[in-house]
Amino acid sequence: MIVNEEFLSKLRRAFSLNLYEVKLWTALLSRGVSTAGELSDIADVPRSRTYDVLESLERKGFVIVKPEKPIKYLAIAPGEVLDRVQRRLSEVMEERAKRLTGLKDSDVLKELALLYKQGIEPMQPTDFSGALKGRHNLYDHLALLCKESESSISMVTTEEGLTRKVRALKPILEKAKSRGVKIKIIAPVNEKTKEAIDKLDGVAEVRDIKDMKARFAVIDGKQLLFMLLDDKDVHPTYDLGLWVSTPFFASALQGMFDTAWKNK
Repeated sequence: MIVNEEFLSKLRRAFSLNLYEVKLWTALLSRGVSTAGELSDIADVPRSRTYDVLESLERKGFVIVKPEKPIKYLAIAPGEVLDRVQRRLSEVMEERAKRLTGLKDSDVLKELALLYKQGIEPMQPTDFSGALKGRHNLYDHLALLCKESESSISMVTTEEGLTRKVRALKPILEKAKSRGVKIKIIAPVNEKTKEAIDKLDGVAEVRDIKDMKARFAVIDGKQLLFMLLDDKDVHPTYDLGLWVSTPFFASALQGMFDTAWKNK
């Protein structure tokens, strides 16, 4: 059986299977029912690995074992497999969420916080900086900075960036607003961003300043997160940014932001 490599890769990502698992599963789907030996030959998987891989597929709910001699394996309809994978993933995520929630008031978190505090104390000012690769990491850190904000959040972003920030940060920005944090955003104001701006009503002020094209955020005039690339030209996986905790530079950039805001 010849199956397109790209197709196999898609299945691996979608169902979180390894290469042998996806090869044997697709081989079994093409036969409906088969022995391990037959599947090994069809899928080009070593016989020494076939039984344990099929056992793994059985545990995951992809196949059924027929207790015959020789043992045969029965394929389960792909739609049913998808339902099973989704159901099990939901159960796993729910269980993990419960465990993590349970840690909030536990001694484990207190010990971790103590370790963190002990590690932070001897750090030098130059240690509070870092490079962040990937848009998920950039937004995770921006979310952290916004959570810890005390007085101001000033952001400059793009058309697409404003929509992303509303989707990812709105609840955090709402909480910051309730703490008295002033939130100002410079971004394109047009039909494409109207929905995002409407969602920020009462949370942040948004202004369109034509000659200020950049992607950065200044928090409390002390911390700075700026993206190095145009989001139109880079894949989210390769987006790149720098975080620096530097009142000297951040306050200077905050001053430039405030001047542009007043002169709008």
